[in-house]
Amino acid sequence: MESKEQLQIAALKDGTVIDHIPSEQLFKVVSLLKIDRLKAAVTIGYGLNSEKMGTKGILKIADKFFEEDEINRIALVAPCVKLSIIHNYEVVEKKLIHLPDELKGLTKCNNPNCITNNEPMETCFEVIDKDGIIIQCYYCEMRIRKEEIIMC
Repeated sequence: MESKEQLQIAALKDGTVIDHIPSEQLFKVVSLLKIDRLKAAVTIGYGLNSEKMGTKGILKIADKFFEEDEINRIALVAPCVKLSIIHNYEVVEKKLIHLPDELKGLTKCNNPNCITNNEPMETCFEVIDKDGIIIQCYYCEMRIRKEEIIMC
């Protein structure tokens, strides 16, 4: 049984828990996942104590299970978060989220002359640096750093 000091956020019956979000990225993750549009119950924990991170954020979303492209959006702004799938109060799947080697249709190319900005086509980026988050456009080869990324 957890003590009152340890229990910071209520249990979730069914849904997804996104844990170990850097506190400064928490509300960006909320925005990227369009959590404000969900009809489900959402618990947001901000500035929670973490031995590894100092402080962290956590999201608990009832009755919502994310698709791969949604998870990749999280990885772009908060790599190495932990995602847990909950069914009947039990964790049935737990995974550490990492950026894939390639991103399709998630971000815009910052080069105004890139074909993806002038023709109706999906963007495609190779992830050059997964730690520092640098991506490179497949078409024009422009490199884009984490802070310059514009989501579609």
